[in-house]
Amino acid sequence: MARYTGAQCKKCRREGQKLFLKGERCLTGKCSIDRRNYAPGQHGANKSKLSEYGLQLRAKQKTKIYYGVSESQFRKYYEVAFRKNGVTSDLLFGLLETRLDNVAYRMGIGTSRRESRQLVNYGMLTVNGKTVNVPSYQVKVGDVVAVRAEKKDNAAIKKLADFIKTKNVVSWIEMDKDKLEAKIVRVPQREDVDLEVAENLIIELYSKQ
Repeated sequence: MARYTGAQCKKCRREGQKLFLKGERCLTGKCSIDRRNYAPGQHGANKSKLSEYGLQLRAKQKTKIYYGVSESQFRKYYEVAFRKNGVTSDLLFGLLETRLDNVAYRMGIGTSRRESRQLVNYGMLTVNGKTVNVPSYQVKVGDVVAVRAEKKDNAAIKKLADFIKTKNVVSWIEMDKDKLEAKIVRVPQREDVDLEVAENLIIELYSKQ
């Protein structure tokens, strides 16, 4: 699968808001949005009005970039959500939030989703006591996600110690910061997601295809 290898900050500038792709750097004066709050490229500063399709596309792209998933993965999540009973947009965000890499990020195991994904790939986490190294693994209510006991002294985990202590944990996760483990206590809702995006535009986009 093709991966974007360019500057991460360009993605935020393209979408016109912080997507926290570079972790703690996004909270400092080095953040590109604070310094150059316009789209990248020669004509980036010239704002043009987007068409209806353009608005829908940007909403989808913004959400896809925020969670770090590919186009095919994002469409699959939409199709699963669409087939279920309930509000499609709520179900879509619920699926994205309960990816293992996102749960790790919400726990503070990584200052960005990209870093959290790497730590999952390295086999740092367990789900219900079993090692899982698949970032897209879907956790469920009642699952316990934890740092493997033998990995708690790992340099990468130790480096995150202060970040984990100060990380605000979402209400659908019950976190034990001393044990470095978390229990999924409920299904995340749309209001639990700190992303400014009109989710109805995403549904409109895919409903036309």
